[in-house]
Amino acid sequence: MPLLGFITLSCTPLWLQREPSEKFTTVLGVGSVGLAALLTAALGAGFQTHDATIIQTPLWQWVQVSDGKFPLQLNFGFHVDALTLVMLSVITGVGFLIHVYSAAYMRGDDSYRRYFAYLNLFVFSMLVLVLADNLALLYLGWEGVGLCSYLLIGFWYRNPDNGRAARKAFIVTRVGDTAMLIGLLLLLKEFHTLSLQPLMNAVRSPGADPEVLTLAALLLLGGTTGKSAQLPLQTWLPDAMAGPTPVSALIHAATMVTAGVYLVARCHDLFLRSEIAMLATATIGTLTLLLAGISALAQTDLKRVLAYSTISQLGYMFLALGAGAFSAAVFHLVTHAFFKALLFLSAGVVILSLHHEQDIRSMGGLRKKLPLVCTAFAIGCAALAALPLTSGFFSKEQILAQTWNTFGGLNPFWIGGIVGALVTGMYSARLLTQVFFGREGSASQHCRSAQMPAMSVPLTVLALLALLGGAIPLHLDSVFGSIGNHHVPSLVQWIAAAAPICGILIWLLIRYLAEQNRAKTQSHFFFPILQNWARNGWGFDRLYQALLTAPLRWVASANRDDIVDKCYASVGSTCLRLHFWLSRTQSGLLRSYLTAIVAGVIGVLFLFLLITAVRL
Repeated sequence: MPLLGFITLSCTPLWLQREPSEKFTTVLGVGSVGLAALLTAALGAGFQTHDATIIQTPLWQWVQVSDGKFPLQLNFGFHVDALTLVMLSVITGVGFLIHVYSAAYMRGDDSYRRYFAYLNLFVFSMLVLVLADNLALLYLGWEGVGLCSYLLIGFWYRNPDNGRAARKAFIVTRVGDTAMLIGLLLLLKEFHTLSLQPLMNAVRSPGADPEVLTLAALLLLGGTTGKSAQLPLQTWLPDAMAGPTPVSALIHAATMVTAGVYLVARCHDLFLRSEIAMLATATIGTLTLLLAGISALAQTDLKRVLAYSTISQLGYMFLALGAGAFSAAVFHLVTHAFFKALLFLSAGVVILSLHHEQDIRSMGGLRKKLPLVCTAFAIGCAALAALPLTSGFFSKEQILAQTWNTFGGLNPFWIGGIVGALVTGMYSARLLTQVFFGREGSASQHCRSAQMPAMSVPLTVLALLALLGGAIPLHLDSVFGSIGNHHVPSLVQWIAAAAPICGILIWLLIRYLAEQNRAKTQSHFFFPILQNWARNGWGFDRLYQALLTAPLRWVASANRDDIVDKCYASVGSTCLRLHFWLSRTQSGLLRSYLTAIVAGVIGVLFLFLLITAVRL
């Protein structure tokens, strides 16, 4: 349905010979994803009614190589199981709410139709990714998502900064995608198939080479670090805030960044065969959640705080994957989609109401002017911080419990998760108090409510899901198997529940002391050097600039006038000179042309006579 919406929106100006109305675009763009959500609900109901576990739907043959040494057959087909249903529900359900919100947010934009065409293509690519029954088709959707992220991040391309952010996202994720492609080729060479079920059956077989499995898993992990913005390829996500706010919500909550988590979960049999790959996944997740969480504490841009919080929460999902808690990782993916979409959409209303101001230092006291947004944002922050009884609490509690059990009690990964929960509570409290409480800032004094009914409905639905989404049963045992009920000491559970609360209290104390000293809260939490370092993403951009970008630019500049370029330039300049002299013969005078023709004939006759004389 989103593919049909994209094609229709793209071709409508050709049919009508003009831009369609916003109403037509809204019905088509939003309706296509709404129909996809209804079909997903019907599919889920059919699953429950028929007690099905897997549905295979081959559509047509895509690739067939009958070479005896290297046979290959790939179908363009779909694979649906409990994991696929969960992802479909998130993509179409949350995606539909974001589309509804976008209809109001983007109203009056010059490229309204183009925006919804890109958005539909984005949802289509993500649907192909999660429905694919083989890794080659999954990779097609994977690259489609990367293309759409480039188009949407740079949607307002007339601003050069937006174009740079889009290119950065595209290039950085290509690094991971290249590693993933090599991993797929390695699996294809080793097992002669990329179809999911035959491949996973071959991976589980005792005869599979452990070294090949480890290398393939690490290469796929490289791909996921790019799409899901994990260390060391996390630098693109904060800059992706250049796109419209609903795009940020779609990328961060329902689509692109969840692709990496889905890939590891889908290929869990491969990762379970390699202790090195599992340990690497857990390590990357732990480091990412800590560094990104601390960076979120230092940001002053509203959307960048949420961007770094997304990176941190994705780190929790990778920690769960590395601990073998695949169901917990997917559960947190679902709850994160609810509260992160809620936070971004709420932030969009704030930004519109403040005339596109995003610096939280100029905000404050907005709870009276934007009461519904304040309530929704508070619920989102509570779920983000994993306060008890919110959806984020149940999913994060599972991750920490499984980490405790998998790595044998007190361990660095569990400690990192607890510290991350403490930091999450701090930056969640900082964001909520800075924007909606305290004294009014310079931007808040000029606040005008930009909230529309089309925005209120998605906010209300997402707020309910952020509160109650932890009670949704996912039934993933048929995919990952039953993990059983491992005992976790009560003290461990209490520590996990208390960590975000302690973080909130610590931040409130810091804020109170800062108010007493009449100083800005942002300037007194870190030492200045550490604060600037964390605000700039721990220097990764500067490091890559120095190690990769600057040398490449220098080589290109040094070779700009090398011998090869001079040869090509000389060919071009020679052609230009010949063209100049030959063009002077085209005077437009008839007698000149007749003279040239007569001279030519005389010359040819003279040459003929000369050749004849020589022969005689």
